[in-house]
Amino acid sequence: MGVPGPRRRSREAALQVLYAADAVGDLGPDEVGRVFEQVAAEFSLPRAARDRAAELCEGVARNLERIDGAISRASAHWKVPRLASVDRNVLRVAAYELMCGTDTPPEVAIDEAVEIARRYAGERSPAFVNGVLDELWRSHRGEAP
Repeated sequence: MGVPGPRRRSREAALQVLYAADAVGDLGPDEVGRVFEQVAAEFSLPRAARDRAAELCEGVARNLERIDGAISRASAHWKVPRLASVDRNVLRVAAYELMCGTDTPPEVAIDEAVEIARRYAGERSPAFVNGVLDELWRSHRGEAP
């Protein structure tokens, strides 16, 4: 497996920031921005990828209630706070990309989330992430299950 591209690296950086902010229990825009600045020095990212990571973090923080509601509805029988932290934040980044008008094609957002889950989360996480995001995307587009 080769070196991840800049867009994957920006998603991974966003995951790290959101994970850290989630660990202290504050995913508000101010806290996420503060955490981003604290850990940004650790990212060896090209400027565009760093900017993209910041955009993803800010977008998740500003749309958190809507994103978490959509994840909760799509992950039958699982409340967002009960999800593993890595899974929860992988889902948040992808849900932001799916729901908030980014330029990322839905298939790419889902595939990237699955690959990131494969790298950073548990053995069952990739299939779980794929299923939740597929359902979230169908619901967002207004398709019947």
